[in-house]
Amino acid sequence: MKILFGIQGTGNGHIIHSREILKYLVKKAEVDVLISGLHHEVNLGFDIKYKLRGLGFMFGKKGGIDYWKSIRSANPFKLVSDIYSLPVHEYDLVLSDFEPITAWASKLKGIPHISISHQASLLSSKAPRPDQQNRFQQFVMKWYAPGDSLIGLHFKEYDDFITTPIIREEIRDSEVKNDGHYTVYLPSYDERYIIRILKTIDVPWEIFSKHYKGEPFTEDNVTVCRVDNSSFVQSLSSCQGLLCNAGFDTPAEALYLGKKLMVIPMKRQYEQECNAEALKGLGIPVVNEIGKDFSSRLSDWVNSSFLYHADYKNNVPQIVDRILNYKSNSDSLR
Repeated sequence: MKILFGIQGTGNGHIIHSREILKYLVKKAEVDVLISGLHHEVNLGFDIKYKLRGLGFMFGKKGGIDYWKSIRSANPFKLVSDIYSLPVHEYDLVLSDFEPITAWASKLKGIPHISISHQASLLSSKAPRPDQQNRFQQFVMKWYAPGDSLIGLHFKEYDDFITTPIIREEIRDSEVKNDGHYTVYLPSYDERYIIRILKTIDVPWEIFSKHYKGEPFTEDNVTVCRVDNSSFVQSLSSCQGLLCNAGFDTPAEALYLGKKLMVIPMKRQYEQECNAEALKGLGIPVVNEIGKDFSSRLSDWVNSSFLYHADYKNNVPQIVDRILNYKSNSDSLR
């Protein structure tokens, strides 16, 4: 079987869990990889046949997405051209991790397509979401990278097509300990803005900044590093707690490791608002923004002992079997 695997390259989460899928999938099928989006620091570890601009977003420095910069960097004519020129007819199956070019190319040309992503799980009415729903962003999530079949990833199995998070091998194999520091990953904030707040809480902090590209430096009780996969895994596995945005893969890794967790949803990012609701259901503290009372909320969290330890099993072999069985079942129906 020949499979085209499209991966969203904005952020690191899609690449992290797609890499785990590829480790199993390449043993059972011939796989070509497409990545669209350029804003990631994690290496996939597999050959990439297609590298495209795609349709993604750019992180801001004040807690949200820089929509203006995202719009200016977009090229809709190139996107449409890539969709129509992509040779999906050469493949038996298309797999997409929230990647729009492979999704729409397979949809328009009638090639069997599976959408596997955290975003797919948010299409279920059973998945947690805010009381005030954003119907426009729900529409975008549904049609950004549509699939014939869905495999959703979420913190819990809220629906029959949803499975628990894919935890990468480096995290599963890491030495879990507590060195007393707190790890910080807030890619939508400038590190200088965060430093002045963290300095007021007398514990060691390790910030991994998406905006900082220099050598690590320390200011009082705060160390700042650029985003590096191995350094981040080491920091996370040995920290006392993690402060991060309400994304999916990073909070899931903290839950798996049994680390204290506090999240700040990115502003006007509906997916993260949904994740925040799910994490609230697990007892995880959620702060909507870094405002006047943030320091006291942060201090309360540092002094608390609550943590949620999730027993996430290695579900990748079952996911890969589900992918391959879908192609077999779809062939039998033709």
